[in-house]
Amino acid sequence: MGGALGCVIVDQSTVGMQEQFGKFKKVVRPGIHFVPWCCGINIAGRLSLRVQQLDVRCETKTKDNVFVNIVASVQYRAIQEAAFDAYYKLTNPRSQIQSYVFDVVRASVPKMILDDVFEQKSEIARNVEEQLEKAMTNYGWEIVQTLIVDVEPDETVKKAMNEINAAQRSRLATREKAEAEKLLQVKRAEAEAESKYLSGVGIARQRQAIVDGLRESVVAFSHNVPGTSAKDVLDMVMVTQYFDTMKEIGASSKNSTVFIPHGPGAVGDVAEQIRNGLLQGSAGTPR
Repeated sequence: MGGALGCVIVDQSTVGMQEQFGKFKKVVRPGIHFVPWCCGINIAGRLSLRVQQLDVRCETKTKDNVFVNIVASVQYRAIQEAAFDAYYKLTNPRSQIQSYVFDVVRASVPKMILDDVFEQKSEIARNVEEQLEKAMTNYGWEIVQTLIVDVEPDETVKKAMNEINAAQRSRLATREKAEAEKLLQVKRAEAEAESKYLSGVGIARQRQAIVDGLRESVVAFSHNVPGTSAKDVLDMVMVTQYFDTMKEIGASSKNSTVFIPHGPGAVGDVAEQIRNGLLQGSAGTPR
């Protein structure tokens, strides 16, 4: 009905291209417009001023001969003041943008190794945006933003990268485990050395206490029984200890059979051996 009456509505964020007999006349803004078709005037087309997005997938090769798919996301819009250029100069702006993205990506990525491609995505996006801005502004289009949203190596390359990463982490874990085991062994050895040292100190103190006790007993007995020498007292003490030991062995039912020299002469030998051992322990013990 509106077309029959010569009325045309242009939506918000859109401009229309008004022509008369096929020649551009003016840009019409959003709203209702009287277009007398009988005079050869019509709206040849409409141009959206909204931000649009184009995702471009480009396959290229890196410096280390790895094929990757680079996905670039370009956000662009028509410049209202240059609506004539945006509508008439390019037949397909999306195809033009895609061509420039291909050109920049395939010129930048082959200079980088694969790891650098992942690390320098923002640099690649900036190069694409700068190149597009220079080219598309002349055609009435503004590049709002360009992003490299994905870098996809070949599946076998991704698998190899994961295996390398896993091997590195495994090697690091093995090294850390070995260091922990080494530290544990060192601490265990230090603890064992400290334990042996303390045990030796305890044994030395025990022997010293025995020697001191025997010496005091010998001295006390010598004073109380005149005419006895220290050797006689020590022999008597050793004999007493000897018979006490024999008594304990015989009284216990859980002891195994023990064969020891026994007799009047053997007692002297045992006493001599015990006395020599105590005296040697006393001489070697620090006071």
